Amino acid sequence: MRKLILLAFIIVASITMVKSQDNSSATSSDKLYIGIKAGINYSNVYDVNGNQFAADAKFGFAGGAFLSIPIVKYLGLQPEVLFSQKGFTATGSILGLDYTFTRTTNFIDIPLLIALKPIPWITILAGPQYSYLLKQTDVFTNAILSSTQEQEFNNNNIRKNTMCFLGGIDFNYHSLVLGTRAGWDIQNNNGDGTSSNPQYKNVWYQGTLGLRF
Repeated sequence: MRKLILLAFIIVASITMVKSQDNSSATSSDKLYIGIKAGINYSNVYDVNGNQFAADAKFGFAGGAFLSIPIVKYLGLQPEVLFSQKGFTATGSILGLDYTFTRTTNFIDIPLLIALKPIPWITILAGPQYSYLLKQTDVFTNAILSSTQEQEFNNNNIRKNTMCFLGGIDFNYHSLVLGTRAGWDIQNNNGDGTSSNPQYKNVWYQGTLGLRF
């Protein structure tokens, strides 16, 4: 994980140095921007296999940094590094007792997005995303039991590295960026098919407010 982040930083830094040489004379769609943003995820799960519960969406935090790299006038790249909370809430029944279950998963998300810029104030984005699972928090409550369990995922059955797909639109107004995204996992959460945890793929909608420099 550290090697991947270091490699990404070296590549981005190299591109930044090259592009910054003629950034001062470029138009807004040609400029290289560095930015920060923060907002919320509204996440749920899909493709749940063999689990008898009804999943509902939950809110979580999303925030980090991005780099807007022009290639030609209307086309560019936008890599990002985000801390992103996903998960779901669920209800069901065990031995005739109703329960509620909330799962919160903390990820480092690294999207690499193609940026289409038809006009200066709109950027259309789409591309793959790599997600690394940091931690999971489960809260289970029924009539006789309430417990919280946090773990760092030494369990090999749980997938830490997940490939995803992401798309959205950024609305640009001077240095402000209003970002909207929709994303979903390509791979499910269990690594080798033997995990007793619920098997699912994350799906989420994201809204952020950012500043670009």
